[in-house]
Amino acid sequence: MTNSQHTPSRVLNKGHELVVSGLTLRAGGVTLVEDASFRLRSGELVALLGRNGAGKTSLLRGAIGIAPRTSGQSRIKDEDTARMPSGQRAKHLAYLPQNRPLAWPNPVRDVVALGRFAHGVALGRLRGVDAQAVERALIACDLQDLAERSTATLSGGELARVHCARAFAAEASLLIADEPVAELDPYHQFRVMELIRNYVDQGGGALVVLHDIVLARRYATRLIWMKDGRIVADGPPEATLDADRLAEIYGVRGHIEDTRVVIDGPL
Repeated sequence: MTNSQHTPSRVLNKGHELVVSGLTLRAGGVTLVEDASFRLRSGELVALLGRNGAGKTSLLRGAIGIAPRTSGQSRIKDEDTARMPSGQRAKHLAYLPQNRPLAWPNPVRDVVALGRFAHGVALGRLRGVDAQAVERALIACDLQDLAERSTATLSGGELARVHCARAFAAEASLLIADEPVAELDPYHQFRVMELIRNYVDQGGGALVVLHDIVLARRYATRLIWMKDGRIVADGPPEATLDADRLAEIYGVRGHIEDTRVVIDGPL
């Protein structure tokens, strides 16, 4: 299940922290996120949970500075992420959006190499530390044997690992991933979460949108719960995940049995 036997991709600038305070986003007269505050530190794997339309993607985009804010701040090293040049921001924050289309089929190695663009590297000119970073990312995601394959020939699980490797190749201190396991079968969901867990174990920090509460409970050090654009809870699984929270967030009856989360049905 885990790729821990491989050399993991490095994380540069360990110890950086994303600090979001009072973040509000509105569009077309609709409040998408209201007064959201949280921190993401190195060594943390934080799961962002909530129903569809709760504001999770808007929160991520506002936090990394690519969606216009109505108010609030999001900072790394006392710099506002919205005011950072895109290349500088990408060196601190690797972003896996919810939709990850590829414009045309490319060899896996070339797609992973896109993660070095933040470092000013052009495709086909990888040398020295940049080539090494791509190779480390391929190894970390167990893609060495697929490196020359076209992405058009890959399964969904393999392609998910390619996108993880692309993010890891940047060797950024923090990873923001929007539903990285969506539409994957259970085995490949675990594989992708193991990759992210390994990245965190190497000193990175990850904020991951998940819909699978079992995965969140298994891998996350903290859970952030959203409802109607607001953060309603933020803390470790043992302190924030219970039957009342499941009812509040998802409108379902459920309970916790040892290591299992059991959903009994709608309220």
